[in-house]
Amino acid sequence: MKNEVILRTFGQHLRQLREARGWSQQALADVADVSKPTIYRIETARYSVTLDVLVSLAQALEIPLAELVSFAGPVPHPVAEFGR
Repeated sequence: MKNEVILRTFGQHLRQLREARGWSQQALADVADVSKPTIYRIETARYSVTLDVLVSLAQALEIPLAELVSFAGPVPHPVAEFGR
């Protein structure tokens, strides 16, 4: 199940990181070795990112993976305990 709010928030976060470096979507795609449409789809919440793409993006941006996935998003709901 996809969480559209998280996808949108992550997309905005990635765009901010990219633009802070003065990079176009194509420039990030080239450095991260992913397609430009993939960058576009991530930034516009049309793609749920895989771990390998996350790692490639973090390496391209020269930031730790934890920093890439640390962004202000919705507070997750606690998982209900089974058997209650």
